[in-house]
Amino acid sequence: MARKALFISVADLKKRSMIEGNVDSSKIVQYIEVAQDLHIQNYLGGKLYKKMQQLVVSGEIVDLDNANYKTLLDDYIKPMLIWYTQSTILPYIMFSITNGGVGKHISENSETATHDDMTYLGQRMNDTAEFYTKRFLDYMCSYSNLYPEYTSSSNEDMHPDRDVNYTGGWYI
Repeated sequence: MARKALFISVADLKKRSMIEGNVDSSKIVQYIEVAQDLHIQNYLGGKLYKKMQQLVVSGEIVDLDNANYKTLLDDYIKPMLIWYTQSTILPYIMFSITNGGVGKHISENSETATHDDMTYLGQRMNDTAEFYTKRFLDYMCSYSNLYPEYTSSSNEDMHPDRDVNYTGGWYI
């Protein structure tokens, strides 16, 4: 099986999100992968996603010939993935499944968030992820010629979703 690249590290996520540095990395990494599979692959499409995977795994993403792909990764994919990962992990982070069953973590020095708090926070995270997705789609609309994998796909590849149902903003 080929090695799979994650487009952000746990350190990137902790540095650029509200997830604290002391959260166990092993409790986070699988949610980066899930968010990347569900959201990033959806917007990149199969061919561009595979190209980005190949460039990151091989280390060729930093080669001068791949500067456009590096820009795509750093300026567009990483911000989307950071916010989609937070949105993905939020419903699960306070729970753990052990031999004894499902448990809920309770902090000694803070109040547990309510369901409404979690729903609100999740929606704000999704709104931010959608904002970055819209930026990505606008960029790809203008510069898709730089990424031939984005506009060419075959039947076995996932076609890129070129629309985001942006729900950001406040409604009063």
